Amino acid sequence: MKRVVMIVSMFMLLAFPIQAAERYVSLGDSLAAGQTPNSMIDAGYSDFIALRLASRGELAHFTKELAFSGFTTEQVLQRVKEPFAQPILRDATLITISAGANDLLRLVNANNVTGDVTFDQFAADFALNNVRENTDAILKELKLRAPNASVAIIGYYFPYPHVHNAQKEGLSAQLATLNTILQQQAESNGATFVSVDEAFGLDATHYLPNPTDVHPNFDGYMAMANAFLSDAGISSLTRAELPAENSKTFEEVLQQLQAAQTKVTAEATSIKTIERYVPLHGVAALKRIYVLR
Repeated sequence: MKRVVMIVSMFMLLAFPIQAAERYVSLGDSLAAGQTPNSMIDAGYSDFIALRLASRGELAHFTKELAFSGFTTEQVLQRVKEPFAQPILRDATLITISAGANDLLRLVNANNVTGDVTFDQFAADFALNNVRENTDAILKELKLRAPNASVAIIGYYFPYPHVHNAQKEGLSAQLATLNTILQQQAESNGATFVSVDEAFGLDATHYLPNPTDVHPNFDGYMAMANAFLSDAGISSLTRAELPAENSKTFEEVLQQLQAAQTKVTAEATSIKTIERYVPLHGVAALKRIYVLR
């Protein structure tokens, strides 16, 4: 999928001319996997992007097999290098990435009773530097391992809308730094960056309803998907188009993933064989999109 470059004022925006038969891979952390506010796995932004592409007859294959909750940028980098990932990446034409937030979130201490949030600035600076280095490495690896793919890094939203307003400024500054790093690395490696923070703002309790969890609901994931679709010049999704919720536990997803990896290792050397075994991460409503033979 080739990129068309459009220059608007002093900013360079990258549009995605979508192929007629995209092979779409969602790579990264819990947002790429579709984690819900209730610690389950369901449809996320990548599922909704796939849903729109399928509705336009532009999707040949979609997988979240390389996405897993809790992944840091280091773990995403290792995932890209795993032998199991190579057939998946080799024929990919579109890859979206969510990676970087977990490098920072593990340093944040949130008190859900008082609404206070604290973090170590020195440790955060160190983590952000790791994000910079690992993101650069991930994108360089993808150039080698997914030579036919256009790559988009999905930015992050402000994940603490329930904290005191006085604390939002410092936390949002860290988020801005993270997104700047991701955008810089995307641009320097020929990828694109999709911003979602403006769609959420600092008070998106309607997208992040659980004060003890940083993951969005279906509406939040739809907002993220629509940010990508808007950049690609594709019509946005509406709530009525979304599938019914069909969450699975981490254990169920892990069992599917392990089964798929075992079968692929034993039987698959081509992407066609992988398609027969790729798990759909509990998104039953999307199963009818795919004809896996």
